[in-house]
Amino acid sequence: MSVENELKVGSNEMELVDFRIFKEEDGEIYEGIYGVNVSKVREIIKFPHLTDLPGTPEYIEGIFDLRDVVIPVVNLAKWMNIVEPESIKKKSRIIITEFNHILIGFVVHEAKRIRRINWDDIEPASFVSNTSSLDGSKITGVTKIEGDNVLLILDLESVVQDLGLYEPDTQSTPKKIETFSGLALILDDSLTARKIVKEAVMKMGFDVVEAGDGKAGLEKLEDLYDTYGEEITDHLKIIISDVEMPKMDGFHFAANVKDDARFSKIPIVFNSSISDHFSESRGKEAGGEAYLVKFQASSFYDEVARVIRANMKVGV
Repeated sequence: MSVENELKVGSNEMELVDFRIFKEEDGEIYEGIYGVNVSKVREIIKFPHLTDLPGTPEYIEGIFDLRDVVIPVVNLAKWMNIVEPESIKKKSRIIITEFNHILIGFVVHEAKRIRRINWDDIEPASFVSNTSSLDGSKITGVTKIEGDNVLLILDLESVVQDLGLYEPDTQSTPKKIETFSGLALILDDSLTARKIVKEAVMKMGFDVVEAGDGKAGLEKLEDLYDTYGEEITDHLKIIISDVEMPKMDGFHFAANVKDDARFSKIPIVFNSSISDHFSESRGKEAGGEAYLVKFQASSFYDEVARVIRANMKVGV
């Protein structure tokens, strides 16, 4: 099963692969409903033959070769300490994900459908850690679906980081960093990601304004306009935005910025773990001057400096 994304830029919607994980307690089988951004899903396949990896945790099922690429496989049920019903295990599927140019397989019990959901309908997941076997920090949000059920949007990237299968490159700092002056607006719902980007742009000489999502980002722009008026572009030199954010995603935010004559000339750089070419194209369509895969330190400094230099040449 291949997965394609057909969302229009600026729609403020996301598409989710709806998948299920079942657990058995006291002879009863319960269904857990989860989702992952379709932009991070390469394909969904039947359970392949796996090669064991000695010395790895039990939730690492093994590795397999997919078209000459070796892919590790993580069993989400085992990682969540869920007892899997034997009848369900035999029907398991593998969701092949890609983020930060890394392919990882996740074992799920059933892949149901693709759902299109507006970011406005996604609520914070602050209660999850108290009501679920899953750490709430691994959930980016929750949304109601039919039958009064709740779907948990799973942050597979943070799961992989916890497992040590991926670590962002924050150390490859160039020997010489090009410096500028002025403000940089950073949008990201992850405090950790904002901290990394903030430290990087401060090394480039910028003062930083932060926002946790696209709606908050637009509010920050209005505040800056109240302060600087038509001279805002003399002060705010760059916007660096995540893509996946609650309330308003990065593409919808960028489309709003570029449609507003007051802000349209401020360059936007997307900084996202989504590494498919489709999302990069959507970023350009939304008006972004660059699309980076977070967080690769050396390319981050070079690309941000390139965008700012190019913008200065056109007289902004």
